[in-house]
Formats: sequence, C-alpha cells, structure tokens
Amino acid sequence: MNFQSRRRVAFQIAALVAAITALPAWAHDEDGLRAGKVFTSSNSPGGNELLVFAPQAGGALSLVARAATQGQGTGAGLGSQGAVTLSGDGRHAFVVNALSHTVSTFAIRDGGITLSSVVDSGGLQPISVTEHEGLVYVLNAGGAGNVAGFRLQQGRLTLIAGSSRGLSAASGTAPAQVGFGADGDVIVVTEKATNRILSYPVRRDGTLGAMVVTASSGATPFGFAFDRRDHLIVSEAPGSAASSYRFDERSAVPTLISASVPNTQGAACWVAITPNGRYAYTGNAATSNVSSYRINRAGRIELASAVAGVTGPNAGTTDLAVSTDGRRLFAVAPRSLQIVAFRIGADGSLASLGAASGLPAGFAGLAAN
Repeated sequence: MNFQSRRRVAFQIAALVAAITALPAWAHDEDGLRAGKVFTSSNSPGGNELLVFAPQAGGALSLVARAATQGQGTGAGLGSQGAVTLSGDGRHAFVVNALSHTVSTFAIRDGGITLSSVVDSGGLQPISVTEHEGLVYVLNAGGAGNVAGFRLQQGRLTLIAGSSRGLSAASGTAPAQVGFGADGDVIVVTEKATNRILSYPVRRDGTLGAMVVTASSGATPFGFAFDRRDHLIVSEAPGSAASSYRFDERSAVPTLISASVPNTQGAACWVAITPNGRYAYTGNAATSNVSSYRINRAGRIELASAVAGVTGPNAGTTDLAVSTDGRRLFAVAPRSLQIVAFRIGADGSLASLGAASGLPAGFAGLAAN
C-alpha cells in the first residue's frame, strides 16, 4: 500500500471514529439536529473539534455532540467572524483549522454529525468561511492573504481552478471576514488594518471578477452581515459603531447608506441580523455587552439599545449568531469561556436565558440553526 492509499484509509477510519463518537449524543434529542442547535469550534492546537450545544428547558445550553475536525486550531482568538459556518440548507457545517491550513466539512443529519472531508484551504491560516447554494469561499489571513473558492459536491469540497483572489495589499491587511451577499452574486471581505471593504462579483462558473476596493465609513471594519434585501451592515471597532451599505443589481460596488452610527459602548466587532431583517446586533468586546440597531426597508440603521444584553462582568463579547427562527441570539464570552443565550423579543429586545460554560480557552466561531 503506497503513502496516498494509507493516508486515504487513515482518513476514512478517523472519519468513522468521529461519526461514531458524535452519534450517541443525539440519541435522546427529540428535536433532532436540524433546529435550535449552536455550533462552535474548540480551536485547539492539539486537535480542533466541532462542538454542538442545545438549549435546555431553563434556557441554558448543554453540550450534545462533539467531533474531531482532523485539523489543528491556534488555541487563541482568530480575530475573525465566520470561523464556523452552516450551509444555507442546514445540511453541512464548515470549520476552519487555522494552524493546519485546512477546512473541515461535516454532514449534519438527524442522527448526528459526520466528518465528510478535510481539504487544504487554498492558502495559509484560514480564518473565515462562507457558503451559498453549494459555492464555498474561504478567507486565508496568512502570507499575502487571499480568498479561495470551492464546490460542495456530495459532502466534499473541491477547489475551483482559478478561483483564488488576492486582497488589497500584499501584506498587513488583517482581514476579518468573508461573506456572500444575500443573493450570492457578490463576495465581501473586510480588512481591519487598511480600513477597506473589498467586494468581488461572483461569476457563473464560481470564480470572482475584478476586486472593488471601498474605503470603510469608519476605522477598522470587522464583522458584517447582510439582511434579506442585500443591505450590508458592518461593525467598526475603535468607534464602536456600525455602518450600512447597499449593492445595486449586477454591481459589486457598495453605496453608503448610514455612516458610522455609534452605540456608545466599546469595540463593536461582530454582527448578526435577525432573519426578518429588522434588527442588527453588535458584539462589543471591550464592554462585554450587545447593542441593537433597527434597520428600515431602505437599509438605514439607527441605534435601538446601547446595552440590549450583557454577557457578564469582564466576560468580553465576541462572535454572535441568531437562530434561524429568529427567536434567540447567542454570544461568545471568551474571558468567561461561555456561550450566552438571549431570547429576542418582537421589538428586538434581548432577555437572558442562560449559558453554556466550561468551553476551551481560545474557542472560535459561532453558528446556529
């Protein structure tokens, strides 16, 4: 048996072990895997894992499944949004392995989570991943930095030839996130160090057109999310603010709508939007809380509540995720090693529900279904 054959057999065995490990945890979960779960990664350099939590009767979160990614994390915060992402149909989870320069794909079934592929990320130090209708793009922060495209086929990622695109400079850009627009016709990347927002039109073959470079309304654009009308909401860390933009049809050029709306808190870095597109939330790392914004039909934003929710004293607030039914917001509290859950009211208000505790130091990424 040659080296490639041994490697393939070893991967198949490891994937089977991971699947068997993950399966029993779902056996007593009446809701199944497809709804109400929260996903993060351990980001451990000794072996990254996908961790899955479920809300309990009292609102707290409990670990219900875990599976090895067969990759390595960094053991420290990635400074990004989107380290863990779910596919739009809810059937797959994607996890970056920043230290081993790979991306892992898991199949999500009612019976459990199964590792289906591990592939090179198309660059160095992947920190963010996004998906739209089977097209996947990965943001690599190492080296010169780049984005690379893949096709999801039968649960496995296949690199698209000619899909790699560079960032706005050969070094020192400090990218934070990659994401598709709501219609999948544009890819956006934020660069913290250059104060730039990059956008690339998506071609029919899955490759990207020419990069469009836009100066951010405020310094250090970080996390972002699109609402269902394709309005882009971007956080700005130093001013603890958010701005909104719109993309015209068949154009990758953003137009500013609301410029740097402050939330009066500290270090707004992460963004999540409710499925109905009416409310956006920022995770404020320096003040350990969450702010809420109202979004009107034209994409204009206004501050709704400076302190809509609190993750805990000196807990920090980083990554955010909203459940697909729009009823819950989840927030990472990295210093207290928790994921905190909130109920979302009809008016966008937040009520604390409980938390999952004891997560590994440096855990990264957050997604919910």
